[in-house]
Amino acid sequence: MKYKHIFFDLDRTLWDFEANSKETFNEIFYKHNLDSLCSFSDFHKEYRKINDQLWAQYRLGKITKENLSWQRFYQTMEAFGKKDEKTAKLMSDDYITISPTKTKMFPYVHEVLDYLSKKYTLHIVTNGFKEVQYKKINNYNIANYFTMIFTSEEVGCNKPNPDFFSFVLNETGAKDYESIVIGDDLEVDIKGAKNMKIDAIWFNPNYMKGDFKPDYEISSLEEINNIL
Repeated sequence: MKYKHIFFDLDRTLWDFEANSKETFNEIFYKHNLDSLCSFSDFHKEYRKINDQLWAQYRLGKITKENLSWQRFYQTMEAFGKKDEKTAKLMSDDYITISPTKTKMFPYVHEVLDYLSKKYTLHIVTNGFKEVQYKKINNYNIANYFTMIFTSEEVGCNKPNPDFFSFVLNETGAKDYESIVIGDDLEVDIKGAKNMKIDAIWFNPNYMKGDFKPDYEISSLEEINNIL
């Protein structure tokens, strides 16, 4: 058997980030009476754009976790004419509290993890915040499948930084040639792994076009069972 260690991304790979985040965001939007500014759909669309920009800065070390957490809400409100740091920070606290309680996962998560855990050693590798990611894993009862969990916050750098993958390999005792990464982000997960000579499976349920060819590409987690 070629592989011994499987490294799973969490958000948008196992945990349905888009569905859970939107549900959380909807609660926060109306709780803070932001419907007086604009429609939920317009606010959420602007938030996603700003959030993606700030996360890109965070991965590059250009913004702190704390600033990212509330600035994404502040800048979104600002785009609709409201400058309110206090509300932005309250929204940030709400998001971090509420989002991990949402438990929408992609289809076949438990079936695939159950199958793989009998043959391989499984780990989580995620760029998410420590306190949020552990709650997600525990709330959905998947912690027992994983031997080790690595968040970028604990590692000290983010995927796709080579130091992240070096740290993970060192801590688990895994060799690059006996490891495989499964993730949704072509740049962060797949290229990050391949730059360290680690094989990778690109989870691409939305059939996005990419400029980089992974070792494997799947649109459903169930397809993993045909590869591993």
